[in-house]
Parts: sequence; C-alpha cells; structure tokens
Amino acid sequence: MELRQLRYFLSVVEHGSMGKAALELGVVTSALSQQISRLESELSTRLLQRTSGGVVPTDAGLAFWRQAQLALRHVDDAANAARSARLSGHVSVGMAPSTASVMGVAFLQAMRERYPDVRLHMVENLSGHLASMLSARQIDLAVLFHEAPAQRWSVQPLLDERLFLIGARDLDGMPASTSVRLKNLGDLPLILPSGTHGLRSLLLAAFRRAGYEPNIAAEIDGLALLMDVVRAGVGATIQPGAALARPENAILTSVPVAEKYAMRPNMLASVSDDELSPAGLAARVVLADVARQLVREHRWPGAQLRAPGTSQIVKTP
Repeated sequence: MELRQLRYFLSVVEHGSMGKAALELGVVTSALSQQISRLESELSTRLLQRTSGGVVPTDAGLAFWRQAQLALRHVDDAANAARSARLSGHVSVGMAPSTASVMGVAFLQAMRERYPDVRLHMVENLSGHLASMLSARQIDLAVLFHEAPAQRWSVQPLLDERLFLIGARDLDGMPASTSVRLKNLGDLPLILPSGTHGLRSLLLAAFRRAGYEPNIAAEIDGLALLMDVVRAGVGATIQPGAALARPENAILTSVPVAEKYAMRPNMLASVSDDELSPAGLAARVVLADVARQLVREHRWPGAQLRAPGTSQIVKTP
C-alpha cells in the first residue's frame, strides 16, 4: 500500500467522481482508476461503488476512509515536524579581543542565520585564559594562538596572521617604507602586551632572532586601551592586522613586519569530538567558514588561510 493510493482514494471520496479527483490530482482518470483497483485488490474488498451520479464509498470504503484520513494526518504531521525541526542547544565560543574585533559580529550573524535556535555564549579573553577555560570545560571551542599538546582537544589549523607595526602617522620614528625589519625599529617607543600575553611571547622570540632590543614604553594587556594609547601618539605597537578592524583605528599607519617568522598562527580548538554537542559541532563548522570567507573577501588584514589538516599556507589572490 502506497501513500499516494490513500491520497487518491480520499480525493475520489471527497469529489464523488473519478474525473474530478483526477483533475485535482493532475493524473489521467485511467491511472487513478488503476491505483484504486490495486488498492482494492490488496485489501481484498470493494471500496467504491459506481452509480449513475458518480462514485460513493461502500461500507468497507467508509470505514477505510476514516482510518485513511487519520493515517495521512499523522504522516503529514510527521513530515511537518521533520521540516520544522531545527538544531537547538547551547554553545560557548571564546575569542581573543583582536579575533573578536574582526570576526565576532560576522560569526554571530552567521550562527543566527543558520541555527537560530542555538543559544550562543561568546567569551572575549586572552588566548591563554581561553585555553584554561577550554581545559576546564568552561567553553566548548575557541580560536587559540598556541596548542597545548597534553590536552585532549580537537585542534585544526585555521590561518596565519602577519604582524604589523602600527602607529600614528606623525609619530617620530615611524617608517615610511612598505615594510620594516625588526632590527631597524631603533628607539621607536613600543606599547606591547605584558609577558603573560601570547603575542608578547611571540614577539620576544622574534626580537631575539632579529637581534633587536625593543624600547618598551608601556605594557597594556587590554587591546582597546592599548589602541587608544597608540592613537594618542604615545608610541607604536606590533599587532596582527585584526587589531585594525575597528573603524576608529583607520586613522593609524600600519607597516608590515618583513620577517616571515613574525607570524601568529590561529588554531580552532574544541573539546574532543565525542564531548562536543551537535550545537558545538555546528558552531565549529560555521566559525571556520566565517574565517575563510573573511580572508577570501580581504576583510581580515594580513591573514593567510591554511589547508585543513596541513601546515601549508594557502594564499588568497
């Protein structure tokens, strides 16, 4: 027995005519009649009686009609439930301030568009703190700048960020070249994060490799305040291009750091796949999609994509 046979039978009873039912259903009368005959054969009973005025159900047909209506209603309800069912749940995502400034809004909008029933909790904090929160299962996934090998995480390379020397246009010592080497910064006053910050560790390693002793004028761990001080002309800073994403920083001059090793890796880390909820799995896919889209649309300054599962950098045109 097929669902279409039930629908055909109900339509014939409703219209009291094979011809009218066939017209509504968009089939030829002979095909409709053939399906009704097959249904009657399967049930081994006559369901319809032909009269001079049309078609009426037999007693068996009337009993079958009542149950067929109920059966199709349940089928339609099941189909509607499947179509309307949407992924729901809760997921918490951590981003460093610079990452949040370039992709926070875009990620939130993409999640609301794709999974409107998922409740999103976004946490903005330093990368090291996010790693601790991930280890403590206080968040589900995060964009991190270093990997903790001992942790049972799921980690995939996302992109690499080139570093920029950023400062006010009229700041003494700001280079006018298209790029700058660390060893050529001279006595330029630098505003940098403190030693607990992941970027500071990366920069200290780069300074040592370049044989350069930086002139650190101040240490500020909050990105918003740090950039306020840079805009005030107190000194320059070295940051990834994401630090320039906010409109108020458009007035600043940025010069790419020439050293190829002065890059900040971005990794998408989450609790292990067997712990991650369906909402978390969906959020991880969306976050990676948004990051790739921002890079390909040149909306993430200095970022280069990595091929999934490799360390190879994929350069966008």
